[in-house]
Amino acid sequence: MKLTSSSFANATTIPRRFTCDGQDLSPPLGWTGAPAGTRSFVLLCDDPDAPAGVWHHWAAYGIAADRAGLAEGAAQCAGNQGLKQATNDFRPQGYGGPCPPHRHSPHRYHFRLLALSIEHLPVGNDPPCQGVEREARKHLLAEALLVGVYAR
Repeated sequence: MKLTSSSFANATTIPRRFTCDGQDLSPPLGWTGAPAGTRSFVLLCDDPDAPAGVWHHWAAYGIAADRAGLAEGAAQCAGNQGLKQATNDFRPQGYGGPCPPHRHSPHRYHFRLLALSIEHLPVGNDPPCQGVEREARKHLLAEALLVGVYAR
């Protein structure tokens, strides 16, 4: 399985409009090669370079198995696209773009796509990103990674 973005290549800089310094839009993402038996997808974004440990920026789940991507800004209109979103570490539900501390070395942002063997994750209402990932991993068929970089 492969995860890509039309806005940045793997291990390159994430454009400002997808960060807290810009419009804080979720980036366009596309994928190919989902394994047979995929019933849904989960998209995660986290920062393993955050000073206090991994910072969870986004978990979108309930993504239909027949989807092959999400358009730019999909997180801002998730309900219209049939997506559910977890509470990120900034505290609201949805996408919180890269926002590393000023004058830090560049942080890596891991966008991960998980292909699942179930259609609906049993996570209840308003789960945190970590809860979505923990439950998704119980039903994991495949995982793809796209890394973006950002510094302020």
